[in-house]
Amino acid sequence: MDSLQGFETTGNPSVALTPIFPLSMTTVSAASAATTTTNGNPLSVSSLSSSSSSSTSPTTTLSRYENQKRRDWNTFGQYLCNHRPPLSLSRCSGAHVLEFLRYLDQFGKTKVHTPLCPFFGHPNPPAPCPCPLRQAWGSLDALIGRLRAAFEEHGGKPEANPFGARAVRLYLREVRDSQAKARGISYEKKKRKRISLFFFH
Repeated sequence: MDSLQGFETTGNPSVALTPIFPLSMTTVSAASAATTTTNGNPLSVSSLSSSSSSSTSPTTTLSRYENQKRRDWNTFGQYLCNHRPPLSLSRCSGAHVLEFLRYLDQFGKTKVHTPLCPFFGHPNPPAPCPCPLRQAWGSLDALIGRLRAAFEEHGGKPEANPFGARAVRLYLREVRDSQAKARGISYEKKKRKRISLFFFH
């Protein structure tokens, strides 16, 4: 899985961010995280440790998935804080999620060949090429799944979940299909063989 990168703002009036740490290793402090309210439900972009500590004992260790989900949530919260103008979670839409995903592409490590590349559709290129590096579809798909779950765990309503927006689903499908063609691989899930049961009397 590609390693997503952290960021900080620059002087650009739009979303101009500079990587400062790997997302998979560092979390955002609760002091710099944002907290908003939608329809009376607090939507916290702060660390999940406060909510998890109340439901788990001090000796309980969070699973790898929960730790990664917490880091992703904190990172997205920092992205909203660094947005120009700053963006509150309650005003975040599917369009902002797409903006976030496209931003992460610059830190990708997956080679995605362009149609003009001689290795387009080649699963094992015999030589290097100047094609761009992108976030792998699998990494983005897993990231959205964790953020979608974290949003609802922090009081967000399922019907208002920006990570579950139709535009986000279509974007992920487009990335999956384009990367499959460019890299000459298939992302299709293997169909489970149906086991027929025969009963003999």
